Amino acid sequence: MAAPRWKASGLWIRGNGQGLGSLFSLVSKPFCSAAAASTSVNAQRLAERLRAQKREQDTNKKPVSTNPVQRRVQEIVRFTRQLQRVHPNVLAKALTRGIVHQDNNLVVINKPYGLPVHGGPGVQLCISDVLPILAKMLHGHKAEPLHLCHRLDKETTGVMVLAWDKDMAHQVQELFRTRQVVKKYWAITVRVPMPSAGVVDIPIVEKEAQGQQQHHKMTLSPSYRMDNGKMVKVRHSRNAQVAVTRYQVLSSTVSSALVELQPITGIKHQLRVHLSFGLDCPILGDHKYSDWNRLAPQKLSVGTLKKLGLEQSKARYIPLHLHAQQLILPALGSRKEDLTLVCKLPRFFVCSLRRLGLEMPNQDQNENNEAEHLGAQ
Repeated sequence: MAAPRWKASGLWIRGNGQGLGSLFSLVSKPFCSAAAASTSVNAQRLAERLRAQKREQDTNKKPVSTNPVQRRVQEIVRFTRQLQRVHPNVLAKALTRGIVHQDNNLVVINKPYGLPVHGGPGVQLCISDVLPILAKMLHGHKAEPLHLCHRLDKETTGVMVLAWDKDMAHQVQELFRTRQVVKKYWAITVRVPMPSAGVVDIPIVEKEAQGQQQHHKMTLSPSYRMDNGKMVKVRHSRNAQVAVTRYQVLSSTVSSALVELQPITGIKHQLRVHLSFGLDCPILGDHKYSDWNRLAPQKLSVGTLKKLGLEQSKARYIPLHLHAQQLILPALGSRKEDLTLVCKLPRFFVCSLRRLGLEMPNQDQNENNEAEHLGAQ
């Protein structure tokens, strides 16, 4: 005869019928101090408590959507929250699976969505926290911690460079600072940039946005403005920073586009600001810069929502579609040639491309388009 089983809070317990009093006393401790102090346990009361707890759990569970896109959105939200709760060893192991290049000087990872690079208010776990663990997983327990060479925003995915020692990290950081690193990002935009290729050269400054919630945002600080049809020079803001972005549309439909971005400078949120406020084409999922005055979910057209299979009420969960697709590092140390680093797109990005009818360009076509664009300048 099979041994009887009891279930408490999702945990199955097998027994042979002996020592039930001590078993139920152990299980009942979290529920009632009086029951824990008593040598005899009212099994019926315990069962009622367990059933009530189960009903409460079922009530709090969010219904699983039958729409595959909404299910994927829910997965991304859940994944982002889980990243902040996982053990550092688990996160480090996940990062090892996303390594795209490794040598004696550098380790290059494919940064996942929703993972901050540095700590801060409300951040429980970040990449910098797990660098010592990651180094030990790759080089043994005596390995020194890896070092960050640059940063990416929490919501940005893609190429991220780490160095084995401080000296190499400083050398790579200097390459970024002196703009010797070629950086290419891919973004899905709401609306299509016009013209299809060009350079946005507009300074950026941080300002306080006046609205229901007072908050600070990066915004444009142009040198000129139109006044009654005439171009008038604007007084220069002392806090404005030079910001230059080269862009090119790789694929487009009536209402969206896949755009390649090459930031020449490295100002905070530069790509998001230039696309949203400079070209009037915010990045899909950019809930901060889609509207200047408000901090609110991005407003999408009925046609775009239909293609994505979402309702406007669910738009708040759309992730930022900005991916650091490629980095080209110049020769450094013992390496005599440029190092080209490419990261594949995250799954949600590829899914959105397919839903919106945007085509993924092949590498040859992309290089030809870039050569034509450079030749036209």
